[in-house]
Amino acid sequence: MRLAYLGTPEMAVPPLRALHEAGHDIVAVVSGADKRRGRRGQPTPSPVKAAASELGLPVSDDPEDVLTSGAELGVVVAYGRIIRPHVLAAVPMVNLHFSLLPRWRGAAPVERALLAGDRTTGVCLMAVEEGLDTGCVYERVEVPIGDADAAQLRNTLVDVGTEVLLRRLSGQGQPVDLGACEPQPSAGATYAEKLVAEDLRLDPALAAEQLGRVVRVGGAWTTWKGDRLKVLSARPLDEADLDPEDLAAEPGTVLLVERSPALRCGRGALLLEQVQPAGRGPMPARDWANGARPAGGRLGDTPGTGASDG
Repeated sequence: MRLAYLGTPEMAVPPLRALHEAGHDIVAVVSGADKRRGRRGQPTPSPVKAAASELGLPVSDDPEDVLTSGAELGVVVAYGRIIRPHVLAAVPMVNLHFSLLPRWRGAAPVERALLAGDRTTGVCLMAVEEGLDTGCVYERVEVPIGDADAAQLRNTLVDVGTEVLLRRLSGQGQPVDLGACEPQPSAGATYAEKLVAEDLRLDPALAAEQLGRVVRVGGAWTTWKGDRLKVLSARPLDEADLDPEDLAAEPGTVLLVERSPALRCGRGALLLEQVQPAGRGPMPARDWANGARPAGGRLGDTPGTGASDG
């Protein structure tokens, strides 16, 4: 089957490789434009563009190129840009979306599902239309979240989604026929807005269980003496896990639990396991505490003007 593939980040690379290995004729790959990264600001291709170049596939950053590619079908995986109506009118497209639609339409479905405490998420293969993730659904597969962090969950969802794509597109050389497409219900729709830094700040007024989910998303942070402190790994503790004197501490207070620092929360405490102080590399939280001696102090003070992301 002649396919156009539209995707940008690392999670969109495995489906591209799988479709290529399955023998599909990928006549166009469209990805995000090169970005300048590093101190020298050298243009760096997106993960999908780099993979397409490695595979010898034609790649560009202009979705208009799909129109002249001869593609029978477009496959969209985490592309990150709106596809204009006249392109959709010319080439039918399907989107591999990583949520159980209509829940978590939009840019950050995996992260929003984690933050909300959803027990399950999943993969939907849907038709692309002008609305934001509103197209009918060809197939949905439910995936339990369990204790997975965002990276682990993405890997699982990509594996499941790749399998769905390969199965649905297995009829090489045949007209595009993906089977029945079920309209999404209007009830229960939620929108997964892109995360901002404030979404990842550890607010000690919240329950430890909630803050544990923020850490699992990745990029969680707080402050210590005005400087940014990244929290890379942590474990929520229940009220029953705390001593009476720890229970009396105000939210934001740094406790010492199991010889490691813990953030007293609105309910329970968040046991810090790995952190990254400003200007330093990742380290065990116990090692950081040995130097910073934060017990009895407070996390979450307003960052100073010279605070660094580390």
